[in-house]
Amino acid sequence: MKTFKILTLLALVVVVSAFAANAVIKKDRSGYDIGDEAGDFYLRNVDNAMMSLRDFEDAKGFVVVFTCNTCPFSIANEDRLIAIDTKYKKLGYPVIAINPNDPHVKPGDSFKAMQQRAKKKGFTFPYLLDDGQEVFPKYGATKTPHVYVLQRVQEKNIVKYIGAIDNSSRDEKAVTEKYLENALDEILSGKEVTLKETKAIGCAIKS
Repeated sequence: MKTFKILTLLALVVVVSAFAANAVIKKDRSGYDIGDEAGDFYLRNVDNAMMSLRDFEDAKGFVVVFTCNTCPFSIANEDRLIAIDTKYKKLGYPVIAINPNDPHVKPGDSFKAMQQRAKKKGFTFPYLLDDGQEVFPKYGATKTPHVYVLQRVQEKNIVKYIGAIDNSSRDEKAVTEKYLENALDEILSGKEVTLKETKAIGCAIKS
């Protein structure tokens, strides 16, 4: 009888543990999924103008990337983002960069520092501050950089790709797969995105 009770208790522990693990997985996967409609935002750009996706009337979609001044991974991808914006905004997909970090936790990611960085690097795209950190949790971004490709479909911004820019987070010369560009090329060709999600590699967002 004791053995039966022990086995029953063990089975119960396993079931509870499974539910707990599942809860953790769901929590880690918060934010938008492929096919979801991404909400708009209203954030300050480094030129001090407030900006939203609605301001881009002629855009076919967007490359929304959560990035920052201080993360080595973000710094390593700045030139790549400039090149991607230069190429794809002419085709209707501009880059929209958002700094999600709390400047009180990471002073190097203050708004003033963002302005200085954008000027020094010659950013060709908006660089917005997620003041109050309300936007990145809605997207589910966890790293810098973390990319979301949105396609405008009947005035809705539908998520088509989530993840990394390419398969070499630190060394551009080592890139062999351009995840982001491949996704954009497929969308522009009227095709379904083949690789819809990849793992974002970078620094944890500071909050």
